[in-house]
Amino acid sequence: MSVYELYSRYTRVWIPDQEEVWISAEIIKDYKEGDKVLQLKLEDESVVEYPVSPTSLPHLRNPDILVGENDLTALSYLHEPAVLHNLKVRFLESNHIYTYCGIVLVAINPYEQLPIYGEDVIYAYSGQNMGDMDPHIFAVAEEAYKQMARDEKNQSIIVSGESGAGKTVSAKYAMRYFATVGGSASETNVEEKVLASSPIMEAIGNAKTTRNDNSSRFGKYIQIGFDKRYHIIGANMRTYLLEKSRVVFQAEDERNYHIFYQLCASAGLPEFADLSLSQAEEFFYTSQGGDIAIDGVDDADDFEKTRQAFTLLGVKESHQMSIFRIIASILHLGNIEISSERDGESSSLSKGDKSLNHFCTLLGVEHDQMEHWLCHRKLVTTSETYVKSMSVQQALNARNALAKHIYAQLFNWIVQHVNKALHTTSKQHSFIGVLDIYGFETFEINSFEQFCINYANEKLQQQFNSHVFKLEQEEYMKEQIPWTLIDFYDNQPCIDLIEAKLGILDLLDEECKVPKGTDQNWAQKLYDRHGSSQHFKKPRMSNVSFIVVHFADMVEYQCDGFLEKNRDTIYEEQINILKASKYQLVADLFQDDKNASAPISSGKSKINVRPAKPAIKSANKEHKKTVGHQVRIQIV
Repeated sequence: MSVYELYSRYTRVWIPDQEEVWISAEIIKDYKEGDKVLQLKLEDESVVEYPVSPTSLPHLRNPDILVGENDLTALSYLHEPAVLHNLKVRFLESNHIYTYCGIVLVAINPYEQLPIYGEDVIYAYSGQNMGDMDPHIFAVAEEAYKQMARDEKNQSIIVSGESGAGKTVSAKYAMRYFATVGGSASETNVEEKVLASSPIMEAIGNAKTTRNDNSSRFGKYIQIGFDKRYHIIGANMRTYLLEKSRVVFQAEDERNYHIFYQLCASAGLPEFADLSLSQAEEFFYTSQGGDIAIDGVDDADDFEKTRQAFTLLGVKESHQMSIFRIIASILHLGNIEISSERDGESSSLSKGDKSLNHFCTLLGVEHDQMEHWLCHRKLVTTSETYVKSMSVQQALNARNALAKHIYAQLFNWIVQHVNKALHTTSKQHSFIGVLDIYGFETFEINSFEQFCINYANEKLQQQFNSHVFKLEQEEYMKEQIPWTLIDFYDNQPCIDLIEAKLGILDLLDEECKVPKGTDQNWAQKLYDRHGSSQHFKKPRMSNVSFIVVHFADMVEYQCDGFLEKNRDTIYEEQINILKASKYQLVADLFQDDKNASAPISSGKSKINVRPAKPAIKSANKEHKKTVGHQVRIQIV
């Protein structure tokens, strides 16, 4: 059929609209060769002339009989307006939140609890083929379970989507499905332990953002292990990209990690009297976002669930109290007041600072030493070692870096103990993995954290492209099946912009090595190097920000703070005081500090890391890779 026959009178099309994104229209006059406009009638009966050319004709609308299909691949026309309209019709008219797109399940977050996840629903999907029943996360989970058993192949489910899309909840439902259909044959209740990891990880790794009251601020990959009879025997969790900066800063209407508020809400319990805690509004690290309450959330009640989950996973009461003591100490650390001395070059703490006393008591560390090294640092040259005062800003940066580091070490310790509880000595026959990683983010102000998150999402999108398009098409061509090649968006150029030699991360690391490197100088180097890149733009009105054209959106990043966050400098003297803590768990957290950078993924890394030139040994900070470097290694 020729293009002129397709665009004839009475044909319905989709045209862009600023308010509605896409609106429907009907052609009222046949399109003929040479026509520069299409005569269209909108749904409100108004007539418009829509400018066209042979290469820019509007999208054709699907016949009504196809609208509402539960698989998008059944549509005659599969393009953005067709997809959005089909999802809208299913969601608004039939209350269906799930729709298939081939092997992919599309979910719309209804922002309310729906009665479609009970055990009866799980058993209804168990043993069924994916297309036999309505689309559902349980159908995807059943398909993974069945393929693992039938094909003897390990499976993985990737839960992807932008911030607030409902990824974490979807991942939890998938895990609940496996726990139910693959329940342990013995009385070990290992499936209960797998599910118990969720409230713990949400408490220490989730927070309220402007998009989502329970946003995962880290990525996780959970491997659920099965024996030969496909019963769950254990699990293992890997975590990625914890947003450490949230510990010391929250934007307006956002919160720190839930665990801080849960603990403050329970401060009145007799067992917590020694923590010297009060309401979360009283602490700098939990009050920067303003109103700390979340509608419908009872932090004290959630804390009880967190404690029960720790107990179920076998974390001893004494260890639980140590965890809560460390979390309380971080809150007190944030309330230590650092004042400037008259010279402006040095700083000090007020004598008898109560917050410092609480911090040192809770962590079991030497008070005078900590007081000194919060405002001083040690410098080593070839000829001598000397102590230098820090300015107020330097001391505040160092204090915040210490708080972030303590929390990150505690987070890693908890993950290790969760994994110990989920570990099995039985032989694992196969596994199903569930990946729940940050969604794509774009806020009013985007910084280093959003850059790392969106970089991870670019890599995830590339994996999706490779799996759904590249590999499928190669398979069709190998089998010599007639096939029209799909022209899909390949985001490799954007990934190269970020991670290739002299890309954004490379230039950031280089600027961090320069003695007087600044965010502004780095920005200028980006403009000079990447100004002509199709995925990079310099904002017209700014010399301290840059735009990356991601697969999902154009995002403007503010350069301010990138160098500081990438360096994440921790001073060794402060760490040494913590290593000498009289409390074993506190001391243990920092013993292997030299190797405390992010866990390296197995397999060959695509990135060749050049060793830094040997430098004079410096005693004033830990020798570790930059945060950007760790991110690159984690998401390969």
